[in-house]
Amino acid sequence: MITVLCGGVGAAKFLEGLIALDQSQEIVAITNVGDDDVMHGLYICPDLDTITYTLSGAVNHQTGWGLANESWRTMERLKGLGGKVWFQLGDLDLATHLFRSERLREGATLEQVTKEISDNAGLKLKLLPATNDKIRTKLELVHPSGETESTSFQEYFVKYQHKPIVKDVFYVGSKSASLSPSVIEALEESERIIIAPSNPILSIGPILAIPKIAETIARRRSDVVAISPIVDGKALKGPADKVLEAFGYPASALGVAQYYRDYISRLIIDQIDSNSIDQIESLGVRVVATNTIMTTIDSKISLAALALTSYER
Repeated sequence: MITVLCGGVGAAKFLEGLIALDQSQEIVAITNVGDDDVMHGLYICPDLDTITYTLSGAVNHQTGWGLANESWRTMERLKGLGGKVWFQLGDLDLATHLFRSERLREGATLEQVTKEISDNAGLKLKLLPATNDKIRTKLELVHPSGETESTSFQEYFVKYQHKPIVKDVFYVGSKSASLSPSVIEALEESERIIIAPSNPILSIGPILAIPKIAETIARRRSDVVAISPIVDGKALKGPADKVLEAFGYPASALGVAQYYRDYISRLIIDQIDSNSIDQIESLGVRVVATNTIMTTIDSKISLAALALTSYER
């Protein structure tokens, strides 16, 4: 069994490679739920859905999220009625959220609903929310005007296009969150644990903020490898670089290593960042440098293979 801690787009690409590499291996994706929210009265799980849509081949490849061949008539009508449409849900995408919201109201857990959706999509892995309990990533922002505001993740990321300065991040509900037997089994029984190339603070942070997960990952540190989402000082997607800097870490592979140092024994970095190997290894983290930019299925498979064999180096 291989367990991967996941955010959204970067994790989904990595999982594509891992599945293509070896379909006989049981793969478990423990996924961030800190981004989850209620939008238009519906329960939204962006990272779970991005992984589902990507691995089922239904994703919009231009954006990396949402569904291909989408239409927006519902949102257009909602806008005409004067509704709030800064968070857009496509007509096809709405079906997922309608189904999830109804099943949750009926008393199903988020894990049960996720399994129903992923089974319907034909996914070749076990997709698990990090917890069935509600965790919400909240941010303290400073706008260009100097005004401060406390917002949800979706407001920061979508409404404000992650432009404000992040002053602080809170994972509301994480300390009391419980784990399902499936998540506990994956963390305890997996041969390897991989932290996907996702935003360390905003995507992986909510997972590690759950005490039982953090304790288990730290205890199994020798079996854990992370992949840096920062290449040449920049995030490949999203604000990972800016958020690292806001918390006092350099926007670099070194900063990623510093953030994860208590949880990982190995870090895979892009070859362009090879000059930071000595600094990272001084933290007690082994480094492997390679091409980490996943633009083709071959590059995804190559990175997945290295994540598994890095323990042999």
